[in-house]
Amino acid sequence: MPQEQDDFFTFPYPEARRDESIIEEFHGVKVSDPYRWLEDPDSEETRAYVEKQNQISQTFLERCPEWDKLNENLTKRWNYPKYSCPFKNGDRYAFQKNTGLQNQDVLYIQDSLDAEPMVFLDPNALSSDGTVALADFQFSEDGNLCVYGLSQSGSDWTTLKVRDVNSGEDFPETLEYTKFLRTSWTTDNQGFFYSRYPAMDGKSDGSETAPNENQKIYYHRVGEAQNKDVLIAEFPEKPSWSLAPDVSDCGKYLLLYIMEGIGSTLLYFSKLGKSEDITGKLEFVKVVTELDSEYDYITNEGSIFSFRTNKNAPNYRLVNINFDSPTSENWETLVPEHETNVLEWSYCVDQDKIVLGYLNDVKSVMQVHNLIDGSFVSRFPLEIGTVSAFSGRKKYSEIFFRFVSFLTPGIVFHYDFATDHAEPTIFHKIQIENFDSNLYKVEQVFYKSKDEESIPMFIIQKKTEQQKQKPCLLFGYGGFNISIQPSFKVGGLVFIDSFDGILAYPNIRGGGEYGERWHNGGRLLQKQNTFDDFQYAAQFLVEIGYTRHNQIVIQGGSNGGLLVGACINQRPDLFGAAVAQVGVMDMLRFHKFTLGKGWVTDYGDIVVKEHFENLYRYSPLHNVHRPQNESEQYPATLVLTADHDDRVSPLHTLKFVAALHHAVKDCPYQKNPLLLRVYSKAGHGAGKPTAKRIEEATDVLTFMFKALKCKLNC
Repeated sequence: MPQEQDDFFTFPYPEARRDESIIEEFHGVKVSDPYRWLEDPDSEETRAYVEKQNQISQTFLERCPEWDKLNENLTKRWNYPKYSCPFKNGDRYAFQKNTGLQNQDVLYIQDSLDAEPMVFLDPNALSSDGTVALADFQFSEDGNLCVYGLSQSGSDWTTLKVRDVNSGEDFPETLEYTKFLRTSWTTDNQGFFYSRYPAMDGKSDGSETAPNENQKIYYHRVGEAQNKDVLIAEFPEKPSWSLAPDVSDCGKYLLLYIMEGIGSTLLYFSKLGKSEDITGKLEFVKVVTELDSEYDYITNEGSIFSFRTNKNAPNYRLVNINFDSPTSENWETLVPEHETNVLEWSYCVDQDKIVLGYLNDVKSVMQVHNLIDGSFVSRFPLEIGTVSAFSGRKKYSEIFFRFVSFLTPGIVFHYDFATDHAEPTIFHKIQIENFDSNLYKVEQVFYKSKDEESIPMFIIQKKTEQQKQKPCLLFGYGGFNISIQPSFKVGGLVFIDSFDGILAYPNIRGGGEYGERWHNGGRLLQKQNTFDDFQYAAQFLVEIGYTRHNQIVIQGGSNGGLLVGACINQRPDLFGAAVAQVGVMDMLRFHKFTLGKGWVTDYGDIVVKEHFENLYRYSPLHNVHRPQNESEQYPATLVLTADHDDRVSPLHTLKFVAALHHAVKDCPYQKNPLLLRVYSKAGHGAGKPTAKRIEEATDVLTFMFKALKCKLNC
C-alpha cells in the first residue's frame, strides 16, 4: 500500500531485474538495454511484473469514492444514440448504430430511407464481454453479399467471413491472417481481392511481437475454401512492403497500392477480364515507382484515371493520368492545389461530380467540382467543425456526410443531386439528454513556438463571467500526417464539468493540418519541433492566464504517447501530471516489432547515423533521468497499455516504466507517483468495447483528479 510522504505518496514500486550484459553499438555509441527481457510478453517474469504493477495502480485509481462518482458521470454522458453515415449498396442502405452503452456498434440494413431498419450483423452477440468487434465490412457491387472482418480482444488481426444479405446466412469459408480490411470486389459479384500475411509460426492473436512481413494479394471466390484462393501479387524481395487492392469503378482495372511506411505509395495496375479467368499472378504496369507521394483513386473515364495526390503539391491536388501512357510528363492537373487549404479527401458522385473535403485552419470545408474539367460547382454550408465521415459513389446521386464539433455529438446530413434542394437535409441529429452546448465556449488561438512558427490551438471551457486559472487537459499527437480536428469527446466534457476544467488541443507539427509542410516540419530530423510546439502550448496557456503549470495534465496516445514520454523527460517542470497511452517509447527498436517497420518514414532509420543520433536524443526510454532537485521531478504520470496491442507492443511501455522506477528509486525529490496500468483483452484502441472504454476513461479521470488535487463537482 502507498505510504504518505509530504503532500503525496511514495510507492514500493516493483523492482525490474536489470541485465547489464545486453549492450548494442550504434555508429560507435554503446547503448545498454537492461530490460530487454520485458520484450517477451509470455515469460513468467514479465507476467509477474505486470501483475505487481497493476496491483499498485488499481489500488491507487479504483479504491476511492471518486472513481465511482466519475464512472457514474461518464456512463450517463456516454449513454446516447450514435449513428454512422448510411451508404447505398444496390437497392439497400446500410448504417451502424449504437443505442448508447452497447459494447459494439450494430450494422443495420434497410430497403429505403423510410423503411424500418433491420439488424444485419450484431457483434455484441458474438462474445459475452464485447471483445469481439466488427473491424470493417464491404458490400458487393449489387449489394447482395458482404465481406466483413472480426477482431478479438483489440488485436489488429481479423478473420473474414462472407454473408448473404438476403438470407442473413454466412458462407462456410473463413479467411485468416488479414489485418485491416483491404478488400475489393470484382463487379460481377463473384469474389474479391484481399491482402493477407503468410501463416505465422507460433501465435497470432495480437499479443505476439514478431514483425508483419511478406504481405500478398489473393483473389477469393465466394463459397470456396481459403486454400483455393488465387495468388495475384507478391514481392518476396521486399518483405516490408504493404499491399492494398482496388478495383476501378468500371471493373476493368485492378489498382495495386504498395506502401513501405505510412503515406507514400507506389501505384501499379493490371487490366481485368472475366473473374473466372483469374487463375494466377497478374501482370502489372508500373505507374508510380518512387515512394515520395500519396495517391488516392477517385474514379476513371475509360483509361483516364483521376487521383488525389501531393506530388508536387504539399496541400494536395487532383490529377488525371492516362493509363494508356502513364508517364508523369503526360499527367494533367484536374483541380489545382489550393494556396492555403489542405485537400483531405475526394469522392466521385452522380456520374460527373467530385465532392472535395478541405481543411481550412483545422476546420472543414466541403465543395463540389466538375469531373470533366475540374471547375468549381458549389459549396456546402458548414458550421465550424469537422466532416468526420462521407459516403457516396459515382453511380448514385445521393450522398451522406457526418458533421461533428467539440460541442456537436453528430449530425448526419443527406443530399441528392437529382433534386433541386438548395441545402442538405438532416437525416439523423444526435441528441444528448441534459446536455446544453450553450453553457460552453470554443475559441481558436494562435501562439508562437520556439522557432516563432505560429501554432493553432482550440480551447474549450464553460462560459464564465470572468477568466480564472483552471485545471487544464492539454492533448497532443503530432505525427503521421494526421490532423487533430474538432470532435466530440465525452471524457473531455466530463473533465470540464467535474473539475471546472479547460480542454486545449494544439495542432502541433508532424500532423497534416497544413499539408506536407506541417507534416515534414515535425518528422524525421525535425521531430523535436513536435515536442517544442507542445511545450510552448503549455507555456502559452500559463502566460495568458488560463491555468498554472501544476494544474496542467498532458495526454496522448500512440505517437502521442511518445510525445508525452519525450516531454516529461525534457521539461517535467511544465506539467502537473501526464497520461501516456500505448506509446512508442523505445526509438532504437520500434522497427523490430509487428508493424513498426512502417514508422521509419516518420521517425527515421537507425542505420543512418544522423537518424540514430536524432532518435537517441529524444527516445523516451533512453532519456529517463534521476531528478536532481524539486523542479526536475517527474510530474505525476500514468502510463497505459494493453496485452493485445499488436500495433505498438506493450514492451515499449513496460521498458519505459521499468527505467523510470529505477531512475527515481530512493530519490528524495520524486514525490509524484509514476504508475503503470496494463489492461487485459484490449489492444491499441480500435474495437474496444464500450465498457472497457468507460473503465479506462474513469481510471484516467480519477488519476487526473488525484494528481492535480482537483475539486470534484458532482
